[in-house]
Amino acid sequence: SCVACYSNYKKHNTVKVLIAVTPTGSICFISKAWGGCVSDKVITQESGFLRKICRGDKVMADRGFNIEEDLAVIGAQLLIPPFTRGKSQLSGKEVVTARHIARARVHVEHVIGQLRKKYKILRNTLPISLIKCPSDKHRTNCTIDRILIATAALTNLSPTVVT
Repeated sequence: SCVACYSNYKKHNTVKVLIAVTPTGSICFISKAWGGCVSDKVITQESGFLRKICRGDKVMADRGFNIEEDLAVIGAQLLIPPFTRGKSQLSGKEVVTARHIARARVHVEHVIGQLRKKYKILRNTLPISLIKCPSDKHRTNCTIDRILIATAALTNLSPTVVT
């Protein structure tokens, strides 16, 4: 899963990581790094994240995460911002829902931002040697995966950005 994918937009290879954050601002799940061209849905399905979800859980995600059926099988619910497509405006209930989701999403973005800003290695272009997985069958994580685990743990030990 550690194969990079070239981004014409960023002009270099990219990786993606699925990060889950609790309502209190702790990182509770971080996937292995995936090539940047892999869809969010594939990462969600293949990373082990869904095995952490319990019946009754509510999972907030961007609109692009088409995982509603995966969560329904578990008995969990997907919370995404309401769509305005085909409507001139949202209903009153949809506006309230959108505000609640937006407030919570700000916290998630702050936690992810803290992770990226605090650790210089996550801000810069990484050498391919950190992205390539080891050929040693006994090691299951690429160097980037170990870096992500360590920086996520250190972020959790820092004062929360959620107020």
